[in-house]
Amino acid sequence: MKKLYCLLIAGLITCGYASGEPKVGSQLGVSGDAEAGKRKAAACVACHGKDGISENPAWPHLAGQGGKYLVDQLRLFKQRVRVNTLMNPQAANLSEQDMQDLAAYYNGLPPALGVADADKEFQGARLYLIGENIYRGGNSVTGVPACMSCHAPNGVGNEAAKFPRLAGQHALYSAAQLRAYRSGARYQIDDNLDMMKKVVSYMTEQEIEAVSEYIAGLR
Repeated sequence: MKKLYCLLIAGLITCGYASGEPKVGSQLGVSGDAEAGKRKAAACVACHGKDGISENPAWPHLAGQGGKYLVDQLRLFKQRVRVNTLMNPQAANLSEQDMQDLAAYYNGLPPALGVADADKEFQGARLYLIGENIYRGGNSVTGVPACMSCHAPNGVGNEAAKFPRLAGQHALYSAAQLRAYRSGARYQIDDNLDMMKKVVSYMTEQEIEAVSEYIAGLR
């Protein structure tokens, strides 16, 4: 394995992270009713699965995701700032209360327990192990910061900062989102630094694939 993949010093950026699992509902700064959200989520099941765990790796798990992050993303879909042919029409008619209710419901569900593919390799090294080094230590040679600085060592994210839960997410979906940030197709309108686009601009395709594979197995 090349030296640039060795475990590097963590914390190249300081964002802070929340310890433990997210809490539910209004404790997270969302004012939703989880029971109402469960009823409203009937239309979401086809893509995001029963209990918020998607069977299609192109569509994300929502179970256990931060409430503030979910509300934020639904607003972006409704405003067509975040463009997706399936989600834009789904979000178009959602009221603010609908979004709060859906966020409270999905946040309160047990998160997905994913598994990394241990057979994938790059240049003779296990891909998920390369990803672990990037997630935990970044790559000081190219300027990639440690993912855990914002998303926590166990991938639960940071609710207050609206940094999403990554642990257990489909590798295919995570990699697609990283590429979308890099291309500018996805961006953060409330972040003048556009943090994720800058981070991913330093990453190679192999690093994107590797860190996405590692994230899939985080618990």
